[in-house]
Amino acid sequence: MTLEQRFDPDALVALACEQADSDDFGEPGWRPGLERVADGLINEARLSPIGVEIAHLDLLRALANRLGVIAWRKEHPEIAAKPITSPIFIVGQPRTGTTILYDLLAQDPDLRAPLTWEVDAPCPVPQPETYHTDPRIAQAQASIEMSEQIIPGFLKFHPMGALVGQECVRITASEFTSMIFSVQYRLPSYYRWLLYDADHTGAYCFHRIFLQHLQSGVPGQWLLKSPAHLWQLDKLIAEYPDALIVQTHRDPLNVISSIAALTHHLRRMGSDESNIAECAAQSYEEIVVGLERGMAWRDSAVVPADRMIDVQFADFMQNPWTTIGGIYRKLGRELRPETEQKMRDFLAAHPGDGGRGRYTWSDTGLDAGEVRERVRAYQERYGVPTEELR
Repeated sequence: MTLEQRFDPDALVALACEQADSDDFGEPGWRPGLERVADGLINEARLSPIGVEIAHLDLLRALANRLGVIAWRKEHPEIAAKPITSPIFIVGQPRTGTTILYDLLAQDPDLRAPLTWEVDAPCPVPQPETYHTDPRIAQAQASIEMSEQIIPGFLKFHPMGALVGQECVRITASEFTSMIFSVQYRLPSYYRWLLYDADHTGAYCFHRIFLQHLQSGVPGQWLLKSPAHLWQLDKLIAEYPDALIVQTHRDPLNVISSIAALTHHLRRMGSDESNIAECAAQSYEEIVVGLERGMAWRDSAVVPADRMIDVQFADFMQNPWTTIGGIYRKLGRELRPETEQKMRDFLAAHPGDGGRGRYTWSDTGLDAGEVRERVRAYQERYGVPTEELR
């Protein structure tokens, strides 16, 4: 079977409908994104044979999950009436401590993070009594461990687990308006469309539908995370006007070299032809656009200042408990001793290694002086210290 046949949108849709025993995808805005991703996988991604299989499964999962969630919602229309109240979103550039901050805050039993296993397989709706024993957990963990076998060292670069919080890009993948595709695969046409031309309204609408689906089984105040929100804060707030936003800050140059290395690592899972300098050029363009958009949006005063919390990466790395205590005070929440102990236990079990030589600026092929000038306004605006380049 040719690439064109494997990634033909009509064939993918037909197969997903057959697997899900449904043909109702809800609102139709997802189709252009699917067509662009599929075209990029055929013509630009340089997929290896195993990459073809991985990408095919990724698209089928996104389609099948959408079908399943929409079908469940039709069978249980009361789900749509339940609000999403004061969700907390962790945003900021990638590689700025968002993941470990997310994982630590998720130890709070009063907060509800969407776990990897339920995001990957949301139907039937997860239930409280089997939330930590559901057989889908083992299936998700096996899939994660398979990625480590394909690319040894991957999980040190980007820790994952079936029972930890998953990023929102995995949810919006089912709208096919998601950075998950343009990081995991070489899709230059798609990432520029996503960055400059795509309407992300539908992605946030489906995001709400997905959260309503999950909370109909296991409720709670949502704790959510994705650096991708930085590029679309206006759409996020349009969908969630009462959202609380925690924005992390770090020297963008080390961010660019780190995310370029991670992107290169991810793409090697599905391609034998990834190029780290090409990954860095994409990251540079995206980071500059994201920072400039974020500053302009905050200048617009759409959201009251007391709903925005800024976190410096350097401060968080030096003393996470001072940072987390400050976040709780600004959120008006009590950090109970038993909750803090759970966080401390998690950090002790997941200490990280500080990146240990996995990325260097010299790999990017970028001019440090030029990039520094482009991000100077951002650093001055938020008092972000300049780091020594790795």
